[in-house]
Amino acid sequence: MRALKTRILILHFCEFCMGSAKIGTMNSPRKYAVIVSLFATLFLTSRLVGEDDRKHPNFILIVADDLGYGDLACYGNTIAKTPHLDRLAREGLRFTDFHSNGAMCTPTRVALLTGLYQQRFGPEFEGPLSGKTQRDIGLPLEAVTVAELLQPLGYQTGLFGKWHLGYRPKFLPTRQGFSTFVGLTSGDGDHHSQIDRSGQLDWWHQETMTSEPGYTGDLITHHAVEFIRQNRDQPFLLYVPHLAIHFPWQGPKDPVHRVQGTDYEQDKWGKIPDRNNVQPHVTAMIEALDASVGQIIKTVKSLDLAENTFVLFISDNGGYRSYGTTHHRISRNGILRGQKGELYEGGHRVPAIGWWPGTVPSAVCHQTWMTMDIMPTLLELAGTLATDLDGVSFSRVLTDEAFRERPSERTFFWRTQRRFAVRQGPWKLVASHHEPPQLFHLGEDPGETTDRSEAAITQLETMLKAYSAWETDVLKNR
Repeated sequence: MRALKTRILILHFCEFCMGSAKIGTMNSPRKYAVIVSLFATLFLTSRLVGEDDRKHPNFILIVADDLGYGDLACYGNTIAKTPHLDRLAREGLRFTDFHSNGAMCTPTRVALLTGLYQQRFGPEFEGPLSGKTQRDIGLPLEAVTVAELLQPLGYQTGLFGKWHLGYRPKFLPTRQGFSTFVGLTSGDGDHHSQIDRSGQLDWWHQETMTSEPGYTGDLITHHAVEFIRQNRDQPFLLYVPHLAIHFPWQGPKDPVHRVQGTDYEQDKWGKIPDRNNVQPHVTAMIEALDASVGQIIKTVKSLDLAENTFVLFISDNGGYRSYGTTHHRISRNGILRGQKGELYEGGHRVPAIGWWPGTVPSAVCHQTWMTMDIMPTLLELAGTLATDLDGVSFSRVLTDEAFRERPSERTFFWRTQRRFAVRQGPWKLVASHHEPPQLFHLGEDPGETTDRSEAAITQLETMLKAYSAWETDVLKNR
C-alpha cells in the first residue's frame, strides 16, 4: 500500500484577500472560489519530499437514490444479490457510520456538491424541490461546486443521472461546473419513459430536452462509461447520481407507468400488484444498480485506470420501509429506527464504500462522516483546498489505520422544517420545537429504542446548546 501522493495546500492568502466569507453562501462572490482555484494551480508544483509526478487522480462518485442502510448484501441484505458492490466493500473501505446531510433528496445533493450545510442556502433546500410549485428555484449560481473548483486543475467534469437542484435551464449542471450532462432534473421520473410525476418529459442532453429509449439506469451507465473512455488520458470527475431505487418502483422488466400529459401526483409509485410487498420490484432495481457499478468498474480496469481512480459509492438518504398506509415492505434499513424523511438513524445513516486499488486498503471505518465531507476530501486528494467549508476531509481515513481508529470528535447537525437532530460521539439527540427531546446512546442502542434524556440531562443540555449556536450560524445570512 502506498501513501497518498497529494496533501492540502493551505491558502491563507485567499482568506487575507477576501475576508472570511463562506464559499457558496448567498453573499459570497464567485471570484473567491476562482482565486482559490488559481492559487491551487500555481502551487501544485509544491510537492512533499518523496512524492512522484503522477497525474491527478480520477474521481467517480456514484450516488444511489433512497437506498437503505441494509439494502446491500454487504450491509446485511440476504435477498438482493449485489456482487459488484460487495466486492468493492471487501477490497476497499466500508463505512458503518456514514450519514447523508438530509433525510431526503435535494438537501443531501446541495451539501455534497458545495461542502456546506444545505441550510445556508435557504429553507427551500431543507426538503426536496417540487416540480409543481418550485420550478423557479434552484441551487444559486453563487454557490461554488466541487466541479467548479476541479475544472481549473484540468479536470473534465461529467454528470449522468438525477440532478434535482433546479428545473430551469439556468439551474442546470452545465451552469454549475459540469461540462457534460445527461439526465433528469426532477426528483423522480419513470424509469422507462422519463416522464416526471407532473406528466412532463424530463430527460436532458446538455441543455436540450430530448427523449432516449431505454431503462434509465442503463442509459446513465452507458453515458458514464463513454465519458470514462473519452477522458481516459486526463483527470476527470464523474458524478453518477442514479435514480434507482426511487419510485416509481420499476425494475428493468417492469412495465412503463407514466405517459406524457397525465398528472401522477396521486399515482406516482408505479404498477405494483401487491402494495403490501414492494420488495420484489425494489430488489430488481438494487440488482440493476449493482450491475451498473460493475460495468463502470470493469471499464476503469480495462483502461488501466484503477490505480489512479478513487471511487466512492453512497446513498442520498435512508430507504422507505413503508410509504404512508398504501405501500409496505419497500426498503431495508437494518436494525435502524425510522426511514427516509425522518431524523432517526434510518433516515440518514447510509451505506458508503470507498475503493482505490493500491491506495485504499481493505478495511472498515466506524468513524462518523457526512455527505458534506466529500467535497473537501476530493479537493485534498486533487492537491488543493477550498477554505471555510462545513465539511472536513476524510482523506486520512482512507490510508491511516491508526487515525481510523480514533473516535469522532465533531458535532453533527440535521434540520428539517419540523425536526432537528444532533450527534456528539455516541450520543444522538432527536427533537422538534413542539415535542420533548429524545436522547439515545448509539453505542449501546443503535436502534434508538431507549430514551435517556432524563438520565443524562447534562449531555442533553450540552447538545441543545450546541444546536442553538449552530442554527444561529447557518441561518444568519438567509
